[in-house]
Amino acid sequence: MGIDLPTLSVVVSAAAIDSINPCAIGVLILMVSVILGGKGSTKRLLFLGSLYILAIFMTYLIAGLGLIYFLASVPLYIAEYLSLVVGVLVILAGLLEIKDFFWYGQGFSLQIPPYFAEKIHKFSKNVTVPGVIFLGAFIAGVELPCTGAPYLAIITLLSLNFNFQAFMMLVLYNIVFVLPLIIILLMVAGGTKVSSIKKWKQSNKGYMRFAIGYLLIALGWLLILIANGTINFG
Repeated sequence: MGIDLPTLSVVVSAAAIDSINPCAIGVLILMVSVILGGKGSTKRLLFLGSLYILAIFMTYLIAGLGLIYFLASVPLYIAEYLSLVVGVLVILAGLLEIKDFFWYGQGFSLQIPPYFAEKIHKFSKNVTVPGVIFLGAFIAGVELPCTGAPYLAIITLLSLNFNFQAFMMLVLYNIVFVLPLIIILLMVAGGTKVSSIKKWKQSNKGYMRFAIGYLLIALGWLLILIANGTINFG
């Protein structure tokens, strides 16, 4: 079976943009700070950090599979309209992200609600094995409805013809999605100061939102074109 290069390029591009997720990165930085502040060893840092990243990966993958099987079970004539609706919602999400680049904090935003943000900050200090696994799953579950528009777009695209190749693309998406977290963890373990990474995150937060917004608009438009038959992948 040949690789569907157009779909592959869209999946990788969406995952790359989605991976610069300020929330997941911010929580990892906070958790690493707590571990290092408690005089934790590099080995413990890598172990707990890996568990956190794996929990995010598995939660996102399982959620994606569940949504894909749901969408795949929907009759074709309904799925086409559903793709149109998702496409419009994804475009609106993109516009909100770009709005936050220019007018951050004004009006409605795709952010994790303050209540959950407080819970995340509290859970980040529980650096036990069960605590870190729960934290990763909790982060993924909370941010999926708030910032998961790129993932929703890809899930909708893959559900149109879900097979083993589409499943592998879903796995690839999630690998790319957690890749920055892996890189940050290895950088800190290698001696990079947490404060430097935190400063980089803060200074680039706006550009992250702009990039995510631009991609969401492109993905939403792509879904609409696929739904009305203008574009056909595979």
